[in-house]
Amino acid sequence: MAAFAPPGAPRPNSNNNDPSQQPPHNYNPNLNPNSLAANFNNLNLNRPPPNSAPRPSPFGQAPHFPSSVPPPGVPSGSPPFSRPGPPPAAVARPAPQPQQPTLPPNAAPVRPTGPPIGHPSSPFASRPPPGTFPSSMGGNVPPAYGAPGGPVVSSPSPPPPLGSHPNYASPPFATSPVMPQPRSSAPSGFVSNGPPAFSSGVLPGGPRFPPAGNVQQPPVGPPSTMGFAGAPPQAPSMRSLLRSPMVAQPGPPVQPAPPFSAPVQGVPPPPGSYGAPAWQMQPGQATPPLPMPGSAQPPRMFGMPPHPLPNQSMTSIPPMGQTGAPASATSKIDPNQIPRPIPSSSAIMYETRQGNQANPPPPATSDYIVRDTGNCSPRYMRCTISQIPCTGDLLTTSGMQLALLVQPLALPHPSEEPIQVVDFGEIGPVRCSRCKAYINPFMKFIDQGRRFICNFCGFTDETPRDYHCNLGPDGRRRDADERPELCRGTVEFVATKEYMVRDPMPAVYFFLIDVSMNAIQTGATAAACSAISQVISDLPEGPRTMVGIATFDSTIHFYNLKRALQQPLMLIVPDVQDVYTPLQTDVVVQLSECRQHLELLLESIPTMFQNNRTAESAFGAAVQAAFLAIKSTGGKLLVFQSVLPSTGIGALSVREAEGRTNISAGEKEAHKLLQPVDKTLKTMAIEFAEYQVCVDVFITTQSYLDVASISVIPRTTGGQVYYYYPFSALSDPAKLYNDLRWNVTRPQGFEAVMRVRCSQGIQVQDYHGNFCKRIPTDVDLPGIDCDKTIMVSLKHDDKLQDGSECAFQCALLYTTVYGQRRIRVTTLSLPCTNMLSNLFRSADLDTQFACFLKQAASKIPSTPLLQVREQVTNLCISVLLSYRKFCATVTSSGQLILPEALKLLPLYTLALMKSTGLRNDGRIDERSIWINYVSALSTPLAIPLVYPRMVAIHNLGSKDEDESLVPPVIPLSSEHVSDEGIYLLENGENCLIYIGNLVDSNILQQLFNISPSDEIPTQFVLQQYDNPLSKKLNELVNEIRRQRCSYLSMKLCKKGDPSGTLFFSYLVEDKSPSGPSYVEFLVHVHREIQVKMSS
Repeated sequence: MAAFAPPGAPRPNSNNNDPSQQPPHNYNPNLNPNSLAANFNNLNLNRPPPNSAPRPSPFGQAPHFPSSVPPPGVPSGSPPFSRPGPPPAAVARPAPQPQQPTLPPNAAPVRPTGPPIGHPSSPFASRPPPGTFPSSMGGNVPPAYGAPGGPVVSSPSPPPPLGSHPNYASPPFATSPVMPQPRSSAPSGFVSNGPPAFSSGVLPGGPRFPPAGNVQQPPVGPPSTMGFAGAPPQAPSMRSLLRSPMVAQPGPPVQPAPPFSAPVQGVPPPPGSYGAPAWQMQPGQATPPLPMPGSAQPPRMFGMPPHPLPNQSMTSIPPMGQTGAPASATSKIDPNQIPRPIPSSSAIMYETRQGNQANPPPPATSDYIVRDTGNCSPRYMRCTISQIPCTGDLLTTSGMQLALLVQPLALPHPSEEPIQVVDFGEIGPVRCSRCKAYINPFMKFIDQGRRFICNFCGFTDETPRDYHCNLGPDGRRRDADERPELCRGTVEFVATKEYMVRDPMPAVYFFLIDVSMNAIQTGATAAACSAISQVISDLPEGPRTMVGIATFDSTIHFYNLKRALQQPLMLIVPDVQDVYTPLQTDVVVQLSECRQHLELLLESIPTMFQNNRTAESAFGAAVQAAFLAIKSTGGKLLVFQSVLPSTGIGALSVREAEGRTNISAGEKEAHKLLQPVDKTLKTMAIEFAEYQVCVDVFITTQSYLDVASISVIPRTTGGQVYYYYPFSALSDPAKLYNDLRWNVTRPQGFEAVMRVRCSQGIQVQDYHGNFCKRIPTDVDLPGIDCDKTIMVSLKHDDKLQDGSECAFQCALLYTTVYGQRRIRVTTLSLPCTNMLSNLFRSADLDTQFACFLKQAASKIPSTPLLQVREQVTNLCISVLLSYRKFCATVTSSGQLILPEALKLLPLYTLALMKSTGLRNDGRIDERSIWINYVSALSTPLAIPLVYPRMVAIHNLGSKDEDESLVPPVIPLSSEHVSDEGIYLLENGENCLIYIGNLVDSNILQQLFNISPSDEIPTQFVLQQYDNPLSKKLNELVNEIRRQRCSYLSMKLCKKGDPSGTLFFSYLVEDKSPSGPSYVEFLVHVHREIQVKMSS
């Protein structure tokens, strides 16, 4: 039997032996694109300007997944990596030095002992040739809200079933990218709150994850209960909110344990704290603030106290008072007792399967550490229901969605075992010969291991001779626990030549910069050049990394970057109707050969065009020309655009004025402005996807740009749109740099193809996300990264057997940034049920709501907003009606009964109706950006987008040192906002700080260095001053940025001006022009259910 090759090691007769195809000497072959450490380099704070000193060696650290048998020449150490930040300045004030925590080591992967033999199958064999892409891609007056006839009360109800999980609104796990860096260092002084610089083995994704100490099961709050007039008296066990307390009164909020302060059960404690950020500064600032060790902590949500786990899980809203009483509902209900999110105070240890049964996953917004025991981690794939209905009729009756949310390269928790890489040699992984499903823990071996039965199609295959192993007494292979593909839900296979139609593509990065008059004058061009210049050192090292650069206004300017030239040579393409690329081989060159030229050029571009008076922009032509430059290889095209494309291919015209008229007049055609103006850019995008070009667009504008038309290109090519409006040369360069750096350094893959397979009886109905579809079964992803999620809607095509299991498998074939072809296989097997009550008990609120959100966003461009809001409300009502009608044990029609697992669905539905995407007010471009953001949004970020987190920051100074960095979360209601307070509200993308009218002047001075009489600055940069309160605010903001994996833009708000109105528009529990209050919405939902029950 042939010797088993370590993952990624060169094999005989393989093109991997070509030195030009080898990864750098410090590359760890067990690298996975979901490794947090992947692609980050040791970039220090206050780095000297280019050419001023030797550069640190990028990628000096080992990737996140260590290999048990590294190939020769691969170092075993784990050098540091960090992220840069915004420019420092020369104002002096001492600041603490950043700490240098380290990352806990991960266990080495388990390796099979022999080379298995498989059935390779080229996923590209039956794909259509280039040029055959289809062009697919992924009103009335609102009803009055009021009590149906009586007051509302709340009382307890039966507890939730064993194994159920409470709902959380804690932040998703995220790290934040970093801010731009100046070209000069300065003595210590004001400290700006910039992105974290991860150093010395710390994972750049650190912020995404929870404390590792005091691991326990999630707390479960008692069911919230409310009622409506007209129902019979309650059972003795139920108490009225107005007469007696709940089963357990909420006490002082429990503080989460400090991040990773104690060892997790079963997980070795990290040698140092996780994710220490050191955010760098804006111009005019100097040294960075204190780093923040530790990982993300869930926000502590205001809500129900803990309660025992039940068998029958529901939340009831019992009646009170006389039937038909005219009293309003709002005066009879305590808003503090209606269902609200509950936080978890510590990480949950979650095993994907126990006792050969699937475990329901913890909430996506909670903190958990996964142990893969057969099913994949819910980070990679989640189902909206943890038990699959046996028939389509049962699913229809429930009113719920059946869908998967797949995030194949999601960031793991640092305490979790790394995904194991398995190399089957030249034969490739074992697969079913009929449906081509990959070997997984649920394929059953029979006949002493000589044959196996596919768990997807039921076909029986012969076991390859070299893969044979005898079975044990339990019927499992004796080596099952030693082979990752037979005991883990997620595994990565090394792809063989059969999976390639060409050699793996190199890592190509082409930067395209708008130098039109507006871009130059607003500082957008200078900000883009500065960000690119600093990001260059973060690109993968080695001969496979290629770069190119071009600028454009009404013409296109390429640059010859060959080393032989004394300086870069500009090559102008004047024809913007029939574009071409001059000297293609010299326009895109190896990074190692052109670094100095590139840095010199980036430094010169703002000066070269400083007197440019050309206002027009040939965006479409420039993108097409850049595509032609990298067409032969594929790669990433990063475009910086500042004005409406007005000339050349795909020229656009202003549609915003028309949109404002339509919206104000209430016309039904306004939504059409959210559709692309024509198919020109879509046709271009399909061609880009065909040649594996992924486009990201950074929009730095102060005016309307027709995002609806431009965004077609990133959405079709697996890219992303970044939006900076109105662009500020003071505050936005930091965010632009952070976003760009995270874009190129986050775990990612190129030229990917994804397919989801299901067991017999279920089939894929459709895919939703940022991709291009060439054939019905697959999605093409020129680019895929750790932040991108794809929704896969499912449907029944046959009956399933009660008690059996239904399996889902996602296979992602992609190329790593170092040119290795890999197949990531993620498998999930869930039980089937014929009982409707089991469906409600196993519903996954976070995933259900994420699907609601994505479906609503996809309808906005084609449906009037009023209809979309009605559809969203009806989805919520149909789910609750089904539960009330078929599952609830209470017979009184006067009670609103909510399933425990979905008790927060009305709150999140209301929040969605009041969100940027569904409100009547707002700009066309803002709604288009919201739709684009939602398209690829991950499950943990879905709820915070519409139901943000709000905390008080005026009393941070009274907190103990050992308390959580994030204060207790406040409900989104103006009742909880005091004129004497200062509040921070964030939704994962934006951060608002509201200052009350009666705030203590000392607090204002300490936090923002302003007095109550001062005007609130419209462009705000958070700084750290020399006082404890300012230090704690900076620590809080750093922590939130780390959790959200985003450098949040910040804005100050004050009551009485438009900024204050913006802040209060996020308080979704209040009544507003966008919709009813939370209590009124519950009353409306209850009334609708009563009407449907009686009809």
